[in-house]
Amino acid sequence: MPESKARKQAVDKKKQATATAAAEKRADRKRHVAAPGSRRWVPPTFITVGLLGVMWLVVYYIAGHLIPFMSDLGGWNVLIGMGCMAAAFAIATLWK
Repeated sequence: MPESKARKQAVDKKKQATATAAAEKRADRKRHVAAPGSRRWVPPTFITVGLLGVMWLVVYYIAGHLIPFMSDLGGWNVLIGMGCMAAAFAIATLWK
């Protein structure tokens, strides 16, 4: 059975309204996306945190028994040093 012109116009109008609504959503989404700020702080930060972790481990292995708080921490010193190095790698992923 052939469609009437009124039904075809209604379908076309509905498609147009849906397309318009989708375009408005896309435009609205684009407006809300904020540009990232400056990332100049990332390289000095990840280098500092990484070196801090390495230095923590070096000091622990060389003179850990002479430093009171390090000897109290015991094996946790390894976790602290490795944690700092892991944090440095995580911070490095923010660099653009």
